[in-house]
Amino acid sequence: MNIKKRTIAAIAALAMTLGFTTADACTGVQITTKDGAVINGRTVEFGVLIDTSIAVVPRGYKFTGMTTLGPGKTWTAKYASAGMIIADYDVIVDGMNEKGLVCANFYFPGYAKYSVTTKENQSISMSSTDIVQWILSMFSTVDEVKKALENNEVAISPVLTPGFPPQVQPFHFIVYDKTGKSIVFEPIDGKLKVYDNPIGVITNSPTFDWHMTNLRNYVTLGANTPDPKKVFGVELKPLGQGAGMLGLPGDFTPPSRFVRAAAFAGSTIPDEKAEGGVMQVFHILNSFDIPVGAARTIEEGKIFSDYTMLTVVRDTKNLRYYYKTYDDQNIKMLDMKKFDFNAKKIVKLHTLTKQKFEDVSGKLK
Repeated sequence: MNIKKRTIAAIAALAMTLGFTTADACTGVQITTKDGAVINGRTVEFGVLIDTSIAVVPRGYKFTGMTTLGPGKTWTAKYASAGMIIADYDVIVDGMNEKGLVCANFYFPGYAKYSVTTKENQSISMSSTDIVQWILSMFSTVDEVKKALENNEVAISPVLTPGFPPQVQPFHFIVYDKTGKSIVFEPIDGKLKVYDNPIGVITNSPTFDWHMTNLRNYVTLGANTPDPKKVFGVELKPLGQGAGMLGLPGDFTPPSRFVRAAAFAGSTIPDEKAEGGVMQVFHILNSFDIPVGAARTIEEGKIFSDYTMLTVVRDTKNLRYYYKTYDDQNIKMLDMKKFDFNAKKIVKLHTLTKQKFEDVSGKLK
């Protein structure tokens, strides 16, 4: 990696900045198809344009983590990986490796507190973007990742990272593997706290355990339309399909999106094959699509409107990574098996394309 670029990026950031909240609305879900394919995906929201590309990182690629004191943990990729990178900073922040392991970061404002980098922990430290690439490069299962995190093999340093606004970005993280197992880990008071994630859902603040407790407020919801009931001798019938979900929160706040994601993923009728499951996850995530203007803040006189910049879906069985963007709703796919995992360089493709509408006028008969 370019050490000079990393050092320039790692400018004075010894404390987490919590007041700047231009991104706050990412949502992640997971389902399984009848043929055993585990399909997971997420939306990517931000209040300013983030320059993204898809990339394939080969085995044997060497990395050095960024810290506030300079170069940190070094590693050589054991596994090839594919996913999203930010700007020209060649580490994946949302991706999947050749073993079907998935890792991604999600915004976590108000709660994320990274460790203070010292001479003692510098050799195991890296940035909040580096850690996703480290996990994808070095591990094949959720259990392996969980063990490494609980053994304190890594620490997150509060550095500025390329491609993001000039504040230390607060993240927490999700990991999935091809068996469907999942964990969430969060930087709380300088330490990484690990949670088992039996439902495969993630959003943003507050902490993951709070979201799981909050789900208990919605145990009466269900996908089935309720039967008619008699009240004072009068039969009252539901007004239509969907009445079982009456009371499901529909706003864009992280708690509401978490409940909604759990409800939609949990009520999915499994498709026969992986490709059908991919479309199911895209349809679930369409329910979290935020148009420009619907969720915004005003900071220093400027309007920052969260919008769904990217939607990605990952097929961990067939090693396919799908995505669409705000300006191009055509779904694109990267097939990892078509790449040389032992290649010598990273290959990438810019994602921010413009959709061309298909004119079908001449096809009418």
